[in-house]
Amino acid sequence: MMNNNIFHNLISFYTNHAYTDNYVFGFTCAGMVYAVTIHHADGILPYVMTLDKASRGQGYSLRFKPNKAQKAVLMENGEVQALCSVEYFNDCVENSIYNRGEIFEKMVTENLGVEWEKDNVPYTDGGDVEVDGIAYQIKFEKATFTNEKSMGLMM
Repeated sequence: MMNNNIFHNLISFYTNHAYTDNYVFGFTCAGMVYAVTIHHADGILPYVMTLDKASRGQGYSLRFKPNKAQKAVLMENGEVQALCSVEYFNDCVENSIYNRGEIFEKMVTENLGVEWEKDNVPYTDGGDVEVDGIAYQIKFEKATFTNEKSMGLMM
């Protein structure tokens, strides 16, 4: 029961402080990398997030680690696009200084016709990309949304 409370508190905190509720979620499935765009995703977040232990004494974290059922929920509720093969994606990661999340963000951003630039804008201050005046957060498998330590610092 305690973990359930922590999970709901983290989601509530995150959604109350997030700059946008528009997301592009990324994950692998059947050898492909998919991007799923969901507008006004606050209602779906509890179904696609996972409570996890944060690192280095930061308490619990809210993460995007989708299982098969969560991937299905996203695909049923969003605009689905196959971006590339997992093999191509992994090659891009291996031949780059960036991690998987950053490479996914770069691919999505460039696919939207926007030049990608690595930034560290907090989720409370802006999205990862803006298209036609709409800000989007971009999250790939294993991404962290927030953790208890961040929540305590911002309250």
